[in-house]
Amino acid sequence: MLDGSVLSTGRLDKALAEASGLSRERVKGLVADGAVELDGKPATSGSAKVEPGARFTIALPPPEPLAAEAQDIPLDIVFEDDDLLVVNKPAGMVVHPAAGNPDGTLVNALLHHCAGRLSGINGVARPGIVHRIDKDTSGLLVVAKSDAAHEGLAKQFADHSISRRYLAVCAGHPNPAEGSIRGRIGRSDKDRKKMAVLPDDATRGKHAVTHYQTKQRLDHAALIECRLETGRTHQVRVHCASIGHPLLGDPVYGRTPKPLRATLQQLQFARQALHAASLGFIHPISGESLDFCAELPRDMRELIDETAR
Repeated sequence: MLDGSVLSTGRLDKALAEASGLSRERVKGLVADGAVELDGKPATSGSAKVEPGARFTIALPPPEPLAAEAQDIPLDIVFEDDDLLVVNKPAGMVVHPAAGNPDGTLVNALLHHCAGRLSGINGVARPGIVHRIDKDTSGLLVVAKSDAAHEGLAKQFADHSISRRYLAVCAGHPNPAEGSIRGRIGRSDKDRKKMAVLPDDATRGKHAVTHYQTKQRLDHAALIECRLETGRTHQVRVHCASIGHPLLGDPVYGRTPKPLRATLQQLQFARQALHAASLGFIHPISGESLDFCAELPRDMRELIDETAR
């Protein structure tokens, strides 16, 4: 239990973070859980205004055991310091434990590599995880080791200032060869397990923008670069499918062109051809501008080589 008095005027979450020593994100979560009282009444919004001298009480939940166990799983670490690390995730690795994937995830590997020193903002199930890429998408992720780094990175993701570029192999040849795809993305009405582009006047879903450029024309396919202006669930996969050029190998949104089915079967390529190739952001602690690149994995290089003939 924490109690005391607010020291400054302003938003409740900010004032409580200053007065309690907790991170602002932690305070927001505690307010949402009904664990914060202000002058004897439950606080309902972290954005509420508060005045100096207001009395607060924060009921901290008892510490929970880590939901994920540390596992000695090799990681391809691209960069690491005391506050964050950038990892090149292989296709097939789930980012964090969930139903059906209790272990063998990136989080299990990170807990071992970092000896448990990861940001706790997302709780025990997703320590350090600021953003995700799909299980069968390969490439770069940034992971927070400190709460301060997590908050700084989360802010950059929220204001879309982080640079993210993906390389993908899509079916057919986009026309025009480069352009922008804009469309709200939300749960599909037909299949709740899938995402879909929704009407512009839809009241649900989130605005999403993907800028694409054809890098190489292939046989019944193309290597494209996608720059994300937003970061929505399955964004590249859904947007490319929406313009008639789904990613090769995508089991959910794709349909392999008939002339390429034998090639994909021969290569045993059975995942969406998508790789998070570059990631750029401002280091949330040092203020340094950082940019990282990860080469295409072997399976995508083989796919490109075969379809370039």
